[in-house]
Amino acid sequence: MTQLTRKAIMEAFIRLLNERSYDKIKVKDIVEECGINRNTFYYHFEDIPALVEEILRLETERVLGLGAEEIMDSWENAFIRAADFALQNKRAIYHIYNSVGRDVIEHYLNAIASDVMVRFVEKTADGLSVSEEDKKLIIRFYRSALVGLIVDWLEAGMKYDPRVLIYRLGQLFEGNILLSLQRSIAVKPE
Repeated sequence: MTQLTRKAIMEAFIRLLNERSYDKIKVKDIVEECGINRNTFYYHFEDIPALVEEILRLETERVLGLGAEEIMDSWENAFIRAADFALQNKRAIYHIYNSVGRDVIEHYLNAIASDVMVRFVEKTADGLSVSEEDKKLIIRFYRSALVGLIVDWLEAGMKYDPRVLIYRLGQLFEGNILLSLQRSIAVKPE
């Protein structure tokens, strides 16, 4: 019952967040939305920022639990699947981002993008004698590019579909991760 109540609180908050801005939601609104009392809310969460962090933590865990087949077909598809929560809850994410939770959203995006790129680069580098430093550099570059695209999307008011840009980036950079890993072997740092 406790987990069901906790889940109901999170779902009620997300519904409200998809309707109105973060600063317009009070604990009173959440408890009314899910039919519980304030004490029940505070039994599960210290406050609304703790609720936001828990929602994003659980979503990050869900994404990081994706299987290899869901990550390895392409980094573009993997990142889109990983970002499904943000895409399905655009207004909620936008409201969090434009509130005190901006750092929380960026942490969430970085965790997901890092995981996707680590898995993809490691799989692509399998069998190649690539230095760990070069793999980390490639991962950091792609993670930063992906997170940067999503942050730009948020800053632009989420008015376009970021999947289009991510897929296009994938087309323009297709094979570059493998090529970069191969260059790592051929071109030694000075």
